[in-house]
Amino acid sequence: MDSIRSIVWIGDERLAVALAADCPTLELVWERDVAGAHALPLADFDALLLACENSKQAFEALEALSHRRPLPPIFLKLESEGDLPLHELHKRGAADVLCCGADPTARTLKRALFQGMAKIRRPANAPAAPTVDRSHRRPSTKIIGTSPQIAEVLALIEHASKSRVTVLITGETGTGKELLAREIHAKSSIRDAPFIAVNCAAFPESLLESELFGHKRGAFTGADRDKSGLFEAADGGTLFLDEIGETTRPFQAKLLRVLQEREVRPIGSSRTRRVDVRVIAATNRNLRREASDARFRPDLYYRLAVFPIHVPPLRERPTDILPLADHFLSRYAKRDGRPEALLSSDSRHLLQSYGWPGNVRELENEIQRALAVSGSDAELTPAQFSTRLFELLEPVHAVVQPGDSLRETLARVEAWLIRHALESNSGRRATTARGLGITREGLYKKMKRYGIT
Repeated sequence: MDSIRSIVWIGDERLAVALAADCPTLELVWERDVAGAHALPLADFDALLLACENSKQAFEALEALSHRRPLPPIFLKLESEGDLPLHELHKRGAADVLCCGADPTARTLKRALFQGMAKIRRPANAPAAPTVDRSHRRPSTKIIGTSPQIAEVLALIEHASKSRVTVLITGETGTGKELLAREIHAKSSIRDAPFIAVNCAAFPESLLESELFGHKRGAFTGADRDKSGLFEAADGGTLFLDEIGETTRPFQAKLLRVLQEREVRPIGSSRTRRVDVRVIAATNRNLRREASDARFRPDLYYRLAVFPIHVPPLRERPTDILPLADHFLSRYAKRDGRPEALLSSDSRHLLQSYGWPGNVRELENEIQRALAVSGSDAELTPAQFSTRLFELLEPVHAVVQPGDSLRETLARVEAWLIRHALESNSGRRATTARGLGITREGLYKKMKRYGIT
């Protein structure tokens, strides 16, 4: 891989992780889709690889990248050709199409990528390319928010970045735990070393062990060569273990030993290898409670939670909603090459009234959707957002009457919610009570108070 030192991978995360482990000197940045890659300084990378299921999907991805200039060479990995001829993909900007089969190994893909890069390598008499300063390749991981809760999180990040202490980041899905991990790494003294992220829930136990610790040839069926693990690939840098709460207890025992001894033993090997890795783990579970209930190893919990950071959900920091929305508006309007849009006053009230169970990720998706359906409108209105954002406002508009006191208003809304829940559950009171989060006795009392039969 001499001709490729850095690559942006868009698509299949599993294969991206395998390639990163197989090529520890390759800087690989993974993004789920083109939308995420737009935030990266793409021209600073040596190559961009789109892992697509077919040529139609590849064509759509190339279209989405068409307005970004300059770009590095774009390689396509296809599972099947689809309906579009390959020469059309070349016309749309693909430097080469890698045909590695439906489920290639990292070794096969590496060979194909190297051969593809060799095809387009600059002739010997071509003028030298301008020198690129790669010291600031990664985009800023700016954390948006003005709430006291986020200010406290940022203060903890500053402290954590000043040492190599193991960090455990907790919080609901969509709160941005990986973003915080990247921020800790970016502010630390090892910022120029690798940062490797792995989703522990994405692999079965046996494969996760191989991905992290490596294996020897012949260790199991399909192990046709020695393979280094991600702990070795992250040596000197940071390994981010997302969804650590989804791992099994046997795996947890092996991970505990690595954290204690700072050495890994590949599967099938009798020898250990020293590693110097800063570990940051994350979970949306309450690991303290799970450790107390014997669902997670207590010794591993205390080994991970040396420096805990909890990310509060978005509903607990409502002052961050509008700054985040404005940030996403600016980011995605710029990505789509359109003038920046603004949120109408009603839209701002709507965003602040919603509970955001999906947190920042859900808010980001809503802003992208609203921009997509708004066309060239300079202002986003409530009609351009998903109908689920209106669910909280529905009972208020349905029952509130002018002149009601606060107590009367809340009583009317509560009665509406109970009637609506009973109707949705075909009158089943036990099911309704569970859905409302109250006891059956509590539901009976409220029904009597509001005259609900």
